[in-house]
Amino acid sequence: MTTNARAFKLADVTLTASAPETLTTSPTAHTPDRWGPMLWAVLFVAGLAMFLDALDVSMVGVALPSIGSELGLNTESLQWIVNGYILGYGGLLLLGGRAADLLGRRQVFLTALVVFGLASLAGGLVDDGALLIASRIIKGVAAAFTAPAALSIITTTFKEGHDRNRALSIFTVFGATGYASGLIVSGLLTGIDWRLTFYVPVVVVAAVVVTAYFVVPRNIEKEPGRIDFAGAALLTGGMLAAVYTIVTAPESGLTVGVIITGVLAVVLLGGFFAVEKRVAHPLVRLSIFKVKSIVRANLAALAIFGSYISFQTIVSLYLQNTLGWEPLKMALALAPTGVLVAIVSPVAGKLIDRYGTTPMIIASMASFVLGYIWFLALGGSADPNYVVDYLPAFLLLGLGFALGFSSVMVQATEGIADHEQGLASGLVQTSGQIGGAVVLAIVTGLISGGAATGIAQYRPGLYLVAAVAAVGLAASATALLTRREAVAEAA
Repeated sequence: MTTNARAFKLADVTLTASAPETLTTSPTAHTPDRWGPMLWAVLFVAGLAMFLDALDVSMVGVALPSIGSELGLNTESLQWIVNGYILGYGGLLLLGGRAADLLGRRQVFLTALVVFGLASLAGGLVDDGALLIASRIIKGVAAAFTAPAALSIITTTFKEGHDRNRALSIFTVFGATGYASGLIVSGLLTGIDWRLTFYVPVVVVAAVVVTAYFVVPRNIEKEPGRIDFAGAALLTGGMLAAVYTIVTAPESGLTVGVIITGVLAVVLLGGFFAVEKRVAHPLVRLSIFKVKSIVRANLAALAIFGSYISFQTIVSLYLQNTLGWEPLKMALALAPTGVLVAIVSPVAGKLIDRYGTTPMIIASMASFVLGYIWFLALGGSADPNYVVDYLPAFLLLGLGFALGFSSVMVQATEGIADHEQGLASGLVQTSGQIGGAVVLAIVTGLISGGAATGIAQYRPGLYLVAAVAAVGLAASATALLTRREAVAEAA
């Protein structure tokens, strides 16, 4: 390699200083033994997208009571500020992942980031609850394209095994840092004006777009094939109808509208599966669901996000509305969760290398279950001792995220060819978002409108949260039974 043609090896791509537009790519990701500046830069940019998503989720969670007070929104309406985002996110993630594969990860990533920033800006400017929810839906749609594009940029840049495990563990640190930062920043800003929590992501988006434009190579990402537009339309419509039905039913009951959208979801999703069996280039290769490890990874993602998003909403409402805590105090109380994730996540890749993904996911789900049980057992005091009643639970949840997130992402994309990495990434993230929407909708129905007060009002929701995590633990543990059966057959 000559001095004049300084080159970096990136995903088996030779990037020359004089002509960055002349990249070529091989079907298999390759990482050199030592990561150079360009590899770190690409990982940094993809991580910032993860940081942005986590930042936004945690800031909005803290700001919910203040938003409700100013805009006159009750608990049922407030859930739509969270679920509106999930509706757009979960409804289009699979399309977003496939679009990243076929249209180009860089192009999809940059375009969706700009839309995300504009939607966030609009959310801070509106004075109507319905318009705020609409901006959150658009923001979720944008995230449905940025998230799988960012993850597939990593999984196609870093080769499967040690390098990818290490990259994904660092990727998790960005998410943890964004979550912890969002809590503290939102606690500070909400005391001034909750709208500031919508303006901060705009600044982060601008920084990420500028950096990504210069860092992410232009054509390392396109894969051969074409978008299955019929399948995309059926899947997107079916997912949106399904998520809307699931989110609305606990609040309004089985109304005519809910029944119609439920039936529409079944028809559209049924049509989607029929189409996918026949087209040459399906949006979702259905045989991917025959891989048991991928199915278990998606179930774990559903349990992790389904339980924790609801738990954070319950804690935010309980500590601020019932115990009267200031937003900053509540944010600082939850911050150890994100801090622990940031501390432990860098070693998660080494742990995956040593023990594999299945034991890590099982340990993660067990930690979540113990954390929720601890909060249920000790967190209901009118005058709680934070160090004894809350901190151990929050640390257990942080440990669960640190061990589980990278492990789930590795397991969900392991053995998948480059041209389907966006699909696999979108699939596992869809599971997490759908889990969040479903569980939060049911939890909202359980904690709203009853005669109970104090922690008793929230206990039914906490029981459900713990049960979801326990089901995730049981589903992950079945892998051990399968392994024993395989060993017995081999013997």
